[in-house]
Amino acid sequence: MRSLSYFGLSLFWWLLFYFCFRKDRSRYRNCYLLFIALAATLFNAVLYSESYINGVVVIVVMIILLAVLIVPFFLIFNGIIMIRNEGRSLANLLSLGFGILIGLGEFTTFLLVYLAISSYNGSEKIMNIIRIWGDPLLFISVSVIYVSLSFLIFMIYTLFLQIIPKKKDFDYVIIHGAGLLEGERISKLLSERIDKALDIYHKDPTPPILIPSGGQGSDEKISEAKAMAEYMKDKSIPEDKIILEDKSTTTYENLLNSKKIIDERDGDKYTALVTSNYHVYRALRHAKKIGLKCTGIGSHVAFYYWPSALIREYIAVHAEKKHLIIFILGWIVCMIPVIYIIRG
Repeated sequence: MRSLSYFGLSLFWWLLFYFCFRKDRSRYRNCYLLFIALAATLFNAVLYSESYINGVVVIVVMIILLAVLIVPFFLIFNGIIMIRNEGRSLANLLSLGFGILIGLGEFTTFLLVYLAISSYNGSEKIMNIIRIWGDPLLFISVSVIYVSLSFLIFMIYTLFLQIIPKKKDFDYVIIHGAGLLEGERISKLLSERIDKALDIYHKDPTPPILIPSGGQGSDEKISEAKAMAEYMKDKSIPEDKIILEDKSTTTYENLLNSKKIIDERDGDKYTALVTSNYHVYRALRHAKKIGLKCTGIGSHVAFYYWPSALIREYIAVHAEKKHLIIFILGWIVCMIPVIYIIRG
């Protein structure tokens, strides 16, 4: 009976997530609903396998601990590769910095556990360390765990957006621009986006209109839209299937100007939005703001590039006023028991 009630609870979270997701894929609450549904399902699976519960728990704990230990080293290693391949810009330092942050949090947590266990021996030296450093160590540990868990929840939803089945038969495909090499050449990142759009185009039973979107930067010889259009023509795409949006300078303007093009035309307007896979979620949020109904489709990016790019997206989403307030309130809630322990 108890297992059935837990199963019902798990089903409830999945249904809630399903209805919220169907209503609007861009809502931030979907990230947490998906995570809660997955956590409830995992708990239910462990509970259901009661005869093997000891073995399951041991395996799960070992996997989690191994993953926790590996993550900061992976991010630091990835950050070094990112710097070597892409240069030392602030954006390219994110993976390295985040890895160091998580590593610091893990070290602090393990040190707290060690000190707590050692304190049972009544060592005066250990007790002095705890009295001096216990509170700040606990503060750092909980803060880093909170940020890490928040990022994990965001990452899971971002990945989920990539693996769910997508409908076909689009009327329009918007392709987000990216910077041009030497002011006129298509970069690898941008070519991946275009190739993904062309794949959609060729698989569609009624080939859609392609809208390459991106203006001309101060250091560019032509607009990004123009460079993308030439790339597509070289791939045998008819000129009448391409409409340029060459005025935008930001993701928001990409979508706003592309929507104006679509709205001015007659017929059905079922739209796909193609950008790099890490960028789909934030692009959908912009689409929601301007009332553009679309399906977000992510293109492949180099594996070494993905962690830093995703961290950048995470920061951008949480920099929005509403989400920043929610993030801070969540951190305060997590700190309440810490303050209670400190004062106790």
